[in-house]
Order: sequence, then structure tokens, then C-alpha cells
Amino acid sequence: MTKAMRIHETGGPDVMKWENVEIADPGEGEVRIRQTAVGVNFIDTYFRDGTYPAPSMPFTPGKEGAGIVEAVGKGVSDLKEGDRVAYVGANGSYAEKVVLPAASAVPVPDGIADETAAAMMLKGMTAEYLLNRTFKVGPDTTILFHAAAGGVGLILGQWASHLGATVIGTAGSDEKCELAKANGYDHAINYSREDFVQRVAEITDGKKCDVVYDGVGKDTFEGSLDCLKRLGLMVSFGQSSGSVPPFSPAILNQKGSLFFTRPSLFNYTATRAELLDCANNLFDVVKSGAVKIEIGQTYPLSEAVQAHRDLQGRKTTGQTVLTIG
Repeated sequence: MTKAMRIHETGGPDVMKWENVEIADPGEGEVRIRQTAVGVNFIDTYFRDGTYPAPSMPFTPGKEGAGIVEAVGKGVSDLKEGDRVAYVGANGSYAEKVVLPAASAVPVPDGIADETAAAMMLKGMTAEYLLNRTFKVGPDTTILFHAAAGGVGLILGQWASHLGATVIGTAGSDEKCELAKANGYDHAINYSREDFVQRVAEITDGKKCDVVYDGVGKDTFEGSLDCLKRLGLMVSFGQSSGSVPPFSPAILNQKGSLFFTRPSLFNYTATRAELLDCANNLFDVVKSGAVKIEIGQTYPLSEAVQAHRDLQGRKTTGQTVLTIG
């Protein structure tokens, strides 16, 4: 028996309940992990409120965590009891213990703490594929990233700056804009009192951006397209303000033969080799000091309800972690 957050019906944060659950022995190709830290991400709220369909009902939310391998099933050769690991993608991380496919867990190197690993797997690996795979960012690249003071934003800003790009971000307050500028952004636009489309045009002398990374969705979609130069790439990778409304592909032509993609980390790390490559690139850039993982707030796992309230109320900065033990 162990404890976990359980959801019996979709809705607001209060639908999560702290309950006893049975924990199985790992089957073939699986490991059981005694967790020490769990990452909190916006995607968790999408499953909780029904935006994304739950895998089953009731269910335990959460997509990433870190801890110690407690038991291994048959056929597992690259992990053993006592290994420190982290994972992303497996459902049900809001629990004291989890059983998951060994193929989804990656060894955590020395020098990276469990809380740091749990905080950065989804957000950091998202930054990795956005910058290195969806669009190859380099010294000649100008990018715009919305929600620059959020979890992905703070990592991506540092990493993009390390790659030599010109990095523009948006945030909802002067305080968050200052935080963005302290984390790699050359320019930070306060969208609560500035027109970000106009400011991007001013900052770039009318040249606009090579790529826009938009995890906000409905509220920023049209403006994001207007921030792209001819043949630019619109990367819609989230929807914190709601889903992007249906649109005609003709608008992409009208605004300069733009490209549009709706990627996900899980498609970019579908194979074991892709997962390890993405994770190791993240570990390397963090260990080098080029990217620092700032945990803005922690909550006991049993207080995940409040963590979700704060996340959706835009009261958080950086990474949010649920701690265990």
C-alpha cells in the first residue's frame, strides 16, 4: 500500500484526492521507483480538467518524477536496484511509488539532485527538442517565446542564449520580465501593457522572427503569426489560455508562406535512443552551468491541490516540485 493523488472525476484542482493505493511488483520490462520528487506541469492540469482524455478513471495525474529504483522486473538489464533515475511521459507520477516501463527511465548523473531532475525532465527536454530538433537555433536566429518566466521559458531562454540566438520573450508583469532577462532573454515584453507584435517589430527593425514558440495558445496565436518573417516557423506546443481556434491554412500563405507545427515531446522521444539523447543533452548543458534550473516553489505531494491552484493562477515562477519524505 502507498499514497497517491487520485482523480475520480474531471474538474478543478479540488477533484484531486490523497488516497491509499495498491502498488504492484514490476512486471517484465518494468521497474518500481520509490519517488523522492515529482515535477508539476501544465499538461497535468489538462488531464485533470478533461482537456485531454484520461487514460482511465480513476487515475493518478503526473508525467515526471525522480527517485530510486526499488525493484526491477524480468528482462531489465540496464537498470538495477539502488539506481537514481528520472523519467518523463509515464502517467501517474503524483504518487509515493510508481511502476513504469524501464525504457522510460533514464539514469541521473552525479551532480544533479533528485529535485532538480524531477523539475527539469519535461520542461528541459521540451526546451531541448524545440531548440535543437523542431528548429535548429543558432547565432543567426531570432526567436520569440511566450511565457518567458514560466518553467520551459526560463530554461529555454538560457539555452537559446548559450546557442547565440537573439532571444525575445513575453511575460505578464515587470517582475516576470526582469526574471526573464536574468535568464537569457535579450528583450522581455510586458504583454499586460505592451503590444507584443508592435514591440517585436521595433526590436527587430521590422525583420521579425525566424521562429515563434507559443505555449499559450488561443490568446497569442494570431499575434504570434504576425511576429514571423517570411517563411518563418510557428511552433504551437501548448495551450495554457485555451486551444487555438480552427483556422484556414490560407492564412499561412497570406502572412508570408509560414510554416506551422504542433509538436510534442513524446513524439520527439518515441525511441529509447531518442529519449537518452535528449535527456543526456539536457544533463550535459545543466552540468556545464550554461543552464541553471531554478525551482521556484515546492509543496509536499499531499498538497498538490494548492500547487495546481497556484500554477493556473499564474502565481508561480520557474519550476514547481512536489516533494516526498
